[in-house]
Amino acid sequence: MTGDSPSGLTHIDSRGNARMVDVSAKPATPRRATAQGSVRMRPATLELITGGEVGKGDVLGVARVAAIMAAKRTGELIPLCHPLGLDSVTVDFSPAPPDRILISATAALVGRTGVEMEALTAVSIAALTIYDMCKAADKEMVIGESWLAAKTGGRSGDFRHPSPPA
Repeated sequence: MTGDSPSGLTHIDSRGNARMVDVSAKPATPRRATAQGSVRMRPATLELITGGEVGKGDVLGVARVAAIMAAKRTGELIPLCHPLGLDSVTVDFSPAPPDRILISATAALVGRTGVEMEALTAVSIAALTIYDMCKAADKEMVIGESWLAAKTGGRSGDFRHPSPPA
């Protein structure tokens, strides 16, 4: 491949130009990634969400749908990211009293490239949706760190985050 790196796994070619990584020679294998994150809020805001009392509706239900939709469109949102036909996306929320909602998203497929970006995108959009739906009650919410918690499959092998943020 003229202009490509020897490994073929870089977004920069030998001329310094950005490019999409060519994954055509890689075998399709099962791949799964889980990302996590959180939103910190006033305790009263968490109570509104868990009690179903937010005027805009079911906050976590809407955030789940938004996260799944975003994961499916990651290739349109992140430059040079491959568009993928995901086999599944799951999004879970865990209220963590007194003042947090923890978010976990898992993306999976059988393909030639990983799904880490899809899982991370899902967590980010879920957090933004929670903020959007609750900002009238609490503009001081803080979207916390998000991170890749685990991945399986692919050439780089399995990964589990050694020490996720507290």
